[in-house]
Amino acid sequence: MGSLMMHHLLPLPALLLLSIIPTETEVVTSVKECNMFFLDKTPPNIPQILEKGKIRNQNRYKVICQTSRNTRTFVTLYDTKNKIPVFSAAKYRGGAGGKRPKIKWMTEPQLENPNDDNNMRQSDNNIIYKHQAGDSDYKPYNKQRFDRGHLFPSSYGSDPTEKSSTFTLTNAVPQNSRFNRGKWNQMEKCVKRFLDGNCINDKNRIAFLIIGAKPRHSVSSDSDRSLLNKNKINIPSVLWSAFCCYSNSQKKWLAGAHWGENRDDCSINLQTLEDLKENLKIEAFPGEKCPKYTTLTQVYSKYTCKSKRRNVVVSHKVPRKHVGKKKFCRAKKRKILNINPAFQKKKLPGSIEN
Repeated sequence: MGSLMMHHLLPLPALLLLSIIPTETEVVTSVKECNMFFLDKTPPNIPQILEKGKIRNQNRYKVICQTSRNTRTFVTLYDTKNKIPVFSAAKYRGGAGGKRPKIKWMTEPQLENPNDDNNMRQSDNNIIYKHQAGDSDYKPYNKQRFDRGHLFPSSYGSDPTEKSSTFTLTNAVPQNSRFNRGKWNQMEKCVKRFLDGNCINDKNRIAFLIIGAKPRHSVSSDSDRSLLNKNKINIPSVLWSAFCCYSNSQKKWLAGAHWGENRDDCSINLQTLEDLKENLKIEAFPGEKCPKYTTLTQVYSKYTCKSKRRNVVVSHKVPRKHVGKKKFCRAKKRKILNINPAFQKKKLPGSIEN
């Protein structure tokens, strides 16, 4: 077991990288210090973790203001026991084009030592981190089952700086490779097209995003499957995503949610915010602006996956019947837009992680 290296002991290549792209984070005590990434500065409600803006257990859950080039880019709530993020939240300003940045995965020194500096550092394979995942935790599984799955994806970054800032392991979870590179990747692309078409080009309006993971609760029969490596990194059971923005062209607020089990061949459908709350107990956008019961079809299919369904917008005044937890991956008969019909016949892409 090694010890964390001080900044002045970093090798020359690492120093050069930090001089080109200053990557800083700050572990803070309250979400209020990074509330600019939440709609109306109001964070989500997650039972027993974050309720009405207050963290229930500050020794376990840490707020990280992700920062690059002296600019805060997004915020992460991190679970130091499970060693995965609870969620990352960001303002979407339009994803910049270009290739995926070739950036080494970073770690957050202040999670190990609160008195350390706030510069992110490259993950050291000689260190077993006590309160976060390291790159070495993923390496034995790179060619097998699990990717370093971004929560806030690099493809959503509005510029190279914001893209690079997503390559911190505090913004990643062990994600089933086929799920990450298949259905989840397709969902991310569809949401991006929707946001670009409805939330970005309308007088510089922005969208709010929250992407999270639900930790897997192990039992004796499957405890080995719930943890990654000997460092006990929790493998989440479900990944979820929610968005909300005002559309000038539609003259209304638009919102939606997705989630899927972290396993092979799990379908992901567009859901409502109320569906997310009923099924996963997560209130992504508290307040009155974001519609809770509206299912988007016309606007969504136009800009994303070219669904063959009739173009309509259905608004529900009362909650619909919700899909049970055990039916997440068998919800194909729901009368809502399938997120990826245009991709279903294609082979699984061998692309890199999101």
